[in-house]
Amino acid sequence: MTYYKPKVKAPNPQEIEKIVSVLQKNRLNTVCEAALCPNRAECYAKKSATFMILGNICTRACKFCNVQTGRGEKVDREEPRRLAQAIYDLQLDYVVITSVDRDDLSDYGAEHFVNCVAAVKEKNPATKVELLTPDFRYNLKSLELIVTTNAHKLAHNQETVRRLSKLIRPQSDYERSLKVLNYYAKHSKKIVKSSLMVGLGESLQELKETMQELLDVGVSELTIGQYLQPSSKHYPVKKYYHQSFFDEMKEEAYSMGFKAVTSGVLVRSSYDASIL
Repeated sequence: MTYYKPKVKAPNPQEIEKIVSVLQKNRLNTVCEAALCPNRAECYAKKSATFMILGNICTRACKFCNVQTGRGEKVDREEPRRLAQAIYDLQLDYVVITSVDRDDLSDYGAEHFVNCVAAVKEKNPATKVELLTPDFRYNLKSLELIVTTNAHKLAHNQETVRRLSKLIRPQSDYERSLKVLNYYAKHSKKIVKSSLMVGLGESLQELKETMQELLDVGVSELTIGQYLQPSSKHYPVKKYYHQSFFDEMKEEAYSMGFKAVTSGVLVRSSYDASIL
């Protein structure tokens, strides 16, 4: 199997050390570390991070994800305050807030998202907030809470094509994810975003069909990236794509009607989120 190895810029160690120090001081998790994102050094150097609230243990076990699976931790009511303080200390203009799945909670964690946004905006009124949420099992009360926040953008990842969805995300549902995105688009005036991985065994036609379905439910921004197997225990990579493929998919996505697209080998859902 041919593997195209992209180049990654060397990070500024002082900037990384500063961000890691602030995160540790405020006892915060980032998906950058939990999911072993290949861009974490670059993003830290740009003073950017995707904060992961509600602990670092997920109640689901997706076959592509490196986040630990198990029983959810007790909700930390002080986390919103510490999150707001960290963003203030780092002087961030744009932040992404995501979470593990919390199927053990009655509202699936929606209220905690609301509290985090409120705390961040109170201390950092000029900071734009993007929420990358789980599907909340399409609980309408939870979704209503999310759309009423002062977030700039709402996102939920479709991840893969219809045929592979149940295999890759056994506790999630392809149609349910589309419904969540559609709810965000219909019930708010916020930008709605989603993300796809390639290299899982999808065909080009299936990928285009999924992109069209995302457009149909109101998604206007899209990221496409290469799936990279976190460990030997995770789902294997079926194909590595060259950057030229991602460039072509970017052009295709724009021609289909997406308003903003980031597509590349190392692109992840929150990569360059502030400029997408």
